[in-house]
Amino acid sequence: RNRMSLITCSNLSFSYENQTVVSSLNFQVNEGDYLCIVGENGTGKTTLIRGLLGLKRPSFGSLVFGEGLRSTQIGYVPQQDAVQKDFPASVYEVVLSGCLNSRGLLPGYSAAQKKRAGENLELLGIADLKNRSFQELSGGQRQRVLLARSLCAAERLLLLDEPTTGLDPLAIDEFYELMDVLNRKHHMTLIMVSHAIREAVEHADHILHLSQDGSFFGTTQEYENSGFGRRFLGEEETGR
Repeated sequence: RNRMSLITCSNLSFSYENQTVVSSLNFQVNEGDYLCIVGENGTGKTTLIRGLLGLKRPSFGSLVFGEGLRSTQIGYVPQQDAVQKDFPASVYEVVLSGCLNSRGLLPGYSAAQKKRAGENLELLGIADLKNRSFQELSGGQRQRVLLARSLCAAERLLLLDEPTTGLDPLAIDEFYELMDVLNRKHHMTLIMVSHAIREAVEHADHILHLSQDGSFFGTTQEYENSGFGRRFLGEEETGR
């Protein structure tokens, strides 16, 4: 079937104080895609995320959301160190707070929102942590709570910024398994910023690689076969 386009970027550029940080990007995200955005620091990954979240306006080009998608329907999982670990709330409260942007002006949470929060706790295997304090959790557990929270906000699209930073290898593996389930079984569209090219290639079906000398966008297969991909994957293997 024809999958609907959720985000289309044409000649997209962003700049800060007249310095262009992202230049003439062209890429498209369709419903059900699993896109990894990779590249070294300073290549504009964070700026691009801010643009996708509607926090930064393009200096040139266009960023168009597909039919019916609003930036408020994008669930966002920030880098873990950006989240206060000493947040004095229970797991359930943190997850439920994800419903805030769909809440409008109604006081309190609706039964439907509470049900949704409960379903997301189940989905991510953390229902038993419901009443635990967020600050007592391990890094991997916290990441699941933040994911469940963003799923309460997201109808169709999740945007994750370096989601495996600070997790131990087992938690990283579990995290990627979870992403596969969300993407394949629950048809959630994923956009993940990652510095781990190897994992990106193993899991995602599209790659957007930002570098100082241009960018690459295509399927994972195309990326692996391109000079661009071969160069960076090779560099990672030789551990330069």
